[in-house]
Amino acid sequence: MAETMCAFVMTKVGETAVVEKPIPQPGPDEAVVRTTSALVCTSDVHTVRGALQTEPGRTLGHEAVGVIHRLGSNVTGFTEGQRVAVNAITPCYRCSYCQRGFTSQCGGALGGFKYTTSIDGNMAEYFIVPAAQANLAPIPDDLTDGQAVYACDMLSTGFVGAEHAYLQFGETVAIFAQGPVGLAATLAARTLGAGQIFAVESRPERQALARRFGADVIIDFTAGDPVAQIMELTGGVGVDAAIEAFGFPATFEACVR
Repeated sequence: MAETMCAFVMTKVGETAVVEKPIPQPGPDEAVVRTTSALVCTSDVHTVRGALQTEPGRTLGHEAVGVIHRLGSNVTGFTEGQRVAVNAITPCYRCSYCQRGFTSQCGGALGGFKYTTSIDGNMAEYFIVPAAQANLAPIPDDLTDGQAVYACDMLSTGFVGAEHAYLQFGETVAIFAQGPVGLAATLAARTLGAGQIFAVESRPERQALARRFGADVIIDFTAGDPVAQIMELTGGVGVDAAIEAFGFPATFEACVR
């Protein structure tokens, strides 16, 4: 009789449940990780509401860290019992999309985003890691699981947003919204050498975090049109790049020179 585990699943649109499922077994190129810390993403909420199609009974979640439980026969360089993080995007790194650098589009549109969409997610006691050789990341000893789990989606999403803005050293950037992903984008923009960062945010606690993470100027959109404020502060010049961190109306293009 197969060993079982608890998993958090979407039974149908608008409904979830905790159910028992068999503990997965890895294929040759896979690994099974025992979950020690996981986060709920806004994408999970959207999925439950029906925005992303998935099969009834599919396990939710794509942000988790844990301990390697089993390794597939082809996976080398890792050991069972090792602490690892797994990104929300788990591409094969072998297909033409991956080879050309479009890893999030692995095998086709959004194909790198496998958890929940095509395989069970990781809001479970154990979960599969596809292409484990490339998608397992050791967690440094000085990081807790609670710290490392933020790198699985929120931090990496903010960083890739800043990377896709193609900032040059010393350029200016406006980052719209300073939730977890927006704050990560602010941190990334500063790390990439942005000369001046405008952070658009109204909540005081997030404004304070934005300053801590590297924002130079806070734009409160409740005080007036944020694009107009940025244009005024830059003497009508605008910024070199803009990043939207989910949910803000995409009218910021007017401030990009």
